[in-house]
Amino acid sequence: MNHLLKHILVPIITLAFLSSVSGLAHADDWSKLAKKKQTKLGLYMTAKQADGYVQNNMSKTLFVDTRTPGELVYLGTSASIDAHVPFEFMGTVKWDNKKKVYKHVKNKNFVADIDARMKKKGLSKNDTVILICRSGSRSAKAVNLLAAAGYTKAYTIVDGYEGDKAKSGSTKGKRTVNGWKNAGLPWTYHLDKDVMYFTK
Repeated sequence: MNHLLKHILVPIITLAFLSSVSGLAHADDWSKLAKKKQTKLGLYMTAKQADGYVQNNMSKTLFVDTRTPGELVYLGTSASIDAHVPFEFMGTVKWDNKKKVYKHVKNKNFVADIDARMKKKGLSKNDTVILICRSGSRSAKAVNLLAAAGYTKAYTIVDGYEGDKAKSGSTKGKRTVNGWKNAGLPWTYHLDKDVMYFTK
């Protein structure tokens, strides 16, 4: 019995270990992912997986923060990002009554800006791009734009920089569940000008 159990468990444990080391998660691991966080490519990572993957594959990966400039200034960013390319900007012209926030304005140059950053790093549309936003919704939309433009390995960080909102307890409604900062991953308020986004 122990011999049989060993032959069943060892491959399972090995596969789980290799999965965690590679930092790449497959689409079938994410069957219960919220619809707004799903992408056409079905390529996902958690913040922890992304950090490990980026550290081991820096030269072959473009790691992009897609949040607004204000979010980076006031909340900081990962210490490992290659580029800041906002998917949207914070508008001040229109109001979203449902969300009770200013309506965001799309960055019409998003794909072209990613193309330029990839080229600068010597990467192609078949190389890995990892996108992070606040909690995984905007980065999923951004991945879909890249997929439509021919990118084949664009990943979204499903828990984002700040994480998901707690559904109960003393922190209900606050982003304390997961995410880059809550995982204790390296981040900084000191922004690198060469990484930051500038409108022309």
